[in-house]
Amino acid sequence: MADIRIDQLAAAIAGAVRDYTEDVSEAIERKVDATAKEIQDEANRLAPKHTGKYAKGFKVTKNGTRRVIWNKKDSRRVHLLEYGHAKRGGGRVRAYPHLRPAYDKFGAKLPADLKRIIQNGGGT
Repeated sequence: MADIRIDQLAAAIAGAVRDYTEDVSEAIERKVDATAKEIQDEANRLAPKHTGKYAKGFKVTKNGTRRVIWNKKDSRRVHLLEYGHAKRGGGRVRAYPHLRPAYDKFGAKLPADLKRIIQNGGGT
């Protein structure tokens, strides 16, 4: 530990807290980005592949500190395929769950990972 005069103690503490906060913020942002990419890849893998265009349309968009995984090409079709829907002449079209299972697989462990990053001061 460096020798710090008493009149410099407050500045040293503030600098240490600032460094900790920056390290933790950067590590959290990297982890959230990586998790969003994993969810996107899994949604692509699980999506119905009739022609393949739908599965390729999933994108990750930053919205402040949040990441939104959505289908840029067919955004209105996601809920119909995810949950199924009624047919025009009666009956139902089966569901093809792909986005929710991807989120459940990777998003469920994100809070524990973020807690570990905060406890380790930005380290993994």
